[in-house]
Amino acid sequence: MKKLIFLLTFLAAALFFATPAFGYTVEKGDTMSKIAQDHGLTLKELAAANPQINNIDLIFVGQQINIHTNKKSNNSPEPQNEVNKLNVSTETTNHNFSKKELDLLARIVRAEAQTEPFEGKVAVADVVLNRLESSQFPDTIKEVIYQPRQFQPVSNGQINKPADQESIEAVAAALTDMRNISQDSLFFYNPDIATSRWLDTRETTIVIGAHVFKN
Repeated sequence: MKKLIFLLTFLAAALFFATPAFGYTVEKGDTMSKIAQDHGLTLKELAAANPQINNIDLIFVGQQINIHTNKKSNNSPEPQNEVNKLNVSTETTNHNFSKKELDLLARIVRAEAQTEPFEGKVAVADVVLNRLESSQFPDTIKEVIYQPRQFQPVSNGQINKPADQESIEAVAAALTDMRNISQDSLFFYNPDIATSRWLDTRETTIVIGAHVFKN
């Protein structure tokens, strides 16, 4: 009898102190990119650790998120923070972009949306891609980005700074599974700081972070 009681006590304690299967409960205001950053993970690592989440843009309060991943050994090479190390499939577009074009796209994403959530970064890249497919705009990434009076980072020099890793990943997402996150928008702006108000009258398609996207 004592052995049985001891065994039951041991099993109960093991269950009580066991590491939870997930480890984080979604709170109000959370996004997958924020959760990843708060726990020292990349968005890609967090997404890979949570295959049960079909759409990383749709999480809800109270949802359980796995924040435990298998980290690489110390002998494993660190990922390169360069677009030319990124293997991007353009399966959802009709374009075959060069590494130089992808680098430029990632740099405009960083310059325009550095403080925005990951979804907002993807949406900025998406706007550039939408312009490529519109008859209203030029048909190369460089021409779209450097078109006069379109992107402020071109005039203030921010476009010349290198892209960060999340902006590079945002470009990859915009070319694949998050291709139409901006819902065909051709413009975006931050109405709280914009000095030109001409976009106010255009139809709003979606709001992500501080940016309002327009058709």
